[in-house]
Amino acid sequence: MTWELSEFGDQLCGGSGIGELMDDLGHALAKGGDQVRMLGGGQPAHIPEMDALWRQRMECVLGEEGALEHALGHYEPPAGNPQFRKAVAGLFRRQFGWDITSEHVGVTAGGQTAFFMLFNSLAGKFRDGRRKKVLLPLVPEYIGYANQAVDGGPPSSDGRKDDLGLFRAVKPRIERMGEHQFKYRVDFDALTVAEDVAAICVSRPTNPTGNVLTDTEIDRLAKLATQHDVPLIIDNAYGAPFPNAIYTDATPVWNDQIILTLSLSKLGLPGTRTGIVIARPEIIRSLESMMSIIGLANTNIGQAMVTPLIESGEILTLSRDVIQPYYRSKSQQAERWVEEFFDPKLPYRIHVSEGAFFLWMWFEGLPITSMELYQRLKQRDVLVVPGNYFFFGLDDDPWRHRDECLRVTFTMPEQAVREGYRVIAEEVAKAYAEKR
Repeated sequence: MTWELSEFGDQLCGGSGIGELMDDLGHALAKGGDQVRMLGGGQPAHIPEMDALWRQRMECVLGEEGALEHALGHYEPPAGNPQFRKAVAGLFRRQFGWDITSEHVGVTAGGQTAFFMLFNSLAGKFRDGRRKKVLLPLVPEYIGYANQAVDGGPPSSDGRKDDLGLFRAVKPRIERMGEHQFKYRVDFDALTVAEDVAAICVSRPTNPTGNVLTDTEIDRLAKLATQHDVPLIIDNAYGAPFPNAIYTDATPVWNDQIILTLSLSKLGLPGTRTGIVIARPEIIRSLESMMSIIGLANTNIGQAMVTPLIESGEILTLSRDVIQPYYRSKSQQAERWVEEFFDPKLPYRIHVSEGAFFLWMWFEGLPITSMELYQRLKQRDVLVVPGNYFFFGLDDDPWRHRDECLRVTFTMPEQAVREGYRVIAEEVAKAYAEKR
């Protein structure tokens, strides 16, 4: 007998794109063997210099009297370690002149948790019956947002539960570049901030595409947010100034209309589950309250390891001189393999790689769906992420483009990435050949 689930349980326990991705990755690891090319996740690479640094920092924590005992044996305040919060605020004050204190900085158990709390506290169903949404000015957007709504909204006209009702998305303008590249642009002509919009949200660089919204685009979105008195949430998990996995110019920006999130994950510390939120003090207090209810407190070890690097500013040097060049080189190598393996006569395009850990591939007119292509690749031990998962918030728009794309990482070991791209090229060529 199966126990009945509440609406909350039905929404969060019934599976999701991010859940399937993590499950596939976990089973691939369990299956083992070098034959599995795991090109689907956002796992940061093991950069030797960074791994050595984390070992050194852990040894420092171990060697400092009482430090390990404090990190492992104490609850910190729900908003985070006071010294860590002070260090983050000081860094951004010194480097960018932002008018912030530790009261503007909060810590969450990873960036994913921050977005769950932010989305559901700002949008969804209100006591008076109104519903508000999070506006995504550009999709595709991060798969991890899609199923975070506690209240998925009412059934659609055909009786089907609308589990993506928290979001409203806007199709991008597609700018073709050369023979085999393209770039998404925010379509400001189609962008409307209606009365039921609770917040505007973008990732920069965008996960999955590696698209970096320009300073001009961010400025226009910030002005729209101010005009309509809603927050602009910027997901900076891969961005500047840390971890700075970004390969084009982009100015970090914050004002009291912006909620900025960062993370220690892409520095090479995903296991510490340490997210950072910079926002108005009342937003930080709200997160503090939610964190105390949901989890009592945050994990301590990541904050203990990284605080000295933030206080000294070394985190910026490492991001600029170690992390950014490493991933830029990986991105360039991946693009060379695409050029080597893909038939230039096929209508494939790669989103211009401006940041993050992925290439976003578009196969225009693909005779099968990206989900079918994903299944074919999975049979050949190549794991990617089908593009349809990233186009939530468009309701039932039958836009074929959403079924023609793949997200493929380039952070895994070189041989796995090279062989994986070769297999993808073969399966794409087969799919087009079947049509002919």
